Amino acid sequence: PPNSCVLSTTQSPFAASKLPTMRAMAYTYNKANRFVTATFRFTRRNASSLRVVPPVASSLPDDVAKLVNKFAQKSQTSVSLQTLMRTGRGEMLSKTYKDEVINGGLENKAATERILMQVAGFIRHELPIRLAHRIHDLDNVPMMREMPSVKAAKEIYVNSLMELAEEPKIDTPERESDFAAKLSGLYENHSNILIQMARGAFELRKAVRNGNIKGRAGQRNGVVEFEQMDECHSFLDRFYMSRIGIRVLAGQYLALRQPPLNDYIGMICQKTSPHEIVCHAVEDAKLMCNRKFGDSPEVVICGRLDLCFPYIPTHLHYILLELLKNAMRATVEKHGVDSDWPPVLVIIADGNENEDVVIKVSDEGGGIPRSYMRKIWSYLFTTADPSIQEGLVAFSGEVDHSVDSPLAGLGYGLPISRSYARYFGGEVSIMSMEGYGTDAFVYLTRLGNSREPLPL
Repeated sequence: PPNSCVLSTTQSPFAASKLPTMRAMAYTYNKANRFVTATFRFTRRNASSLRVVPPVASSLPDDVAKLVNKFAQKSQTSVSLQTLMRTGRGEMLSKTYKDEVINGGLENKAATERILMQVAGFIRHELPIRLAHRIHDLDNVPMMREMPSVKAAKEIYVNSLMELAEEPKIDTPERESDFAAKLSGLYENHSNILIQMARGAFELRKAVRNGNIKGRAGQRNGVVEFEQMDECHSFLDRFYMSRIGIRVLAGQYLALRQPPLNDYIGMICQKTSPHEIVCHAVEDAKLMCNRKFGDSPEVVICGRLDLCFPYIPTHLHYILLELLKNAMRATVEKHGVDSDWPPVLVIIADGNENEDVVIKVSDEGGGIPRSYMRKIWSYLFTTADPSIQEGLVAFSGEVDHSVDSPLAGLGYGLPISRSYARYFGGEVSIMSMEGYGTDAFVYLTRLGNSREPLPL
């Protein structure tokens, strides 16, 4: 209704006494029924005082804005790796088809149909909510919302939301099949959103360099510092983390509909071998390094080479490829193309009592200056040559992750790698010794019981 207000926070208001500050987003309707946002800042010293950022009117048509707001008011449902596996095995059927499970009325074919209907029903409910939250964000992020590529990404999200919102209840195998066909098309439509948003970041950098944008965030002597645009960075962290979750839910469901593979439940491999993934990532990184420099450093792998644990192999491959190509490039550039290069070292560590699988990638590539450590996690900072950035902006690939990209790209490799690790409760951290080299650590939870850190 007009003048209504929905308050959404990442922390309970009752926890305000434990935090120096807490932000919340309030979505409201104005008289034209267009939703607007305002940011409130709560302080421990004076929780009653609010600093309100002037609201930004939605650029969406009224009917679309109403639909988006309807779903954005709903809570997202977080899942874990274990939940995805148990659902894929049919262990959660009793929650939806209790009587049939108790009476033993499900044959193998019927059980498979019920699993697919159960997962499809959850996705039909959940994806519109997640899409709506991101549309709100895309519509209100400072500076970036004006970039052509960001507007194009928002249009894809809006179209997907409108299609999913029209889906009827999935209560027959035929409706489940129709839903899968539609979702498969949407999945393909979103396949290069990562590159699309990277183009948006490039367009923002270019606009700032040309003096077309002068913002408050991170301003120094009248110039916007890319790596200090905190609101844009927070937005991109939320956007990419949410996107990973959307891709996992949809990808897992679509994979469950394919003929089963040994040791796989959908896209999750129950016996993921870090050693095998490292070997594949090494081959891809060498290909990229050879294309750039004509040769590549040796990679030595040691530690728990026999280790296996449940994980999504494509996520781990992306993380390791990013770290390995960075290590190889740094090694060659530090020692020169015609030198004998020290090897890149990969260590896989795990023990029966360890809570994490840990993979370390070490190089002697000269390290990173301490003043740059914050910048390496910035989506808006890159050391790539402008001509390379222009080439990547023009790249029209159909997938996000490709070995066709150069060693140094649009600057989002490391922060995206960290988001992949964090999605299932892991982490990526970098320790560097300037003048010598860098150690990158990948932490992955062994049990898979961490739930998605869904952004608001």
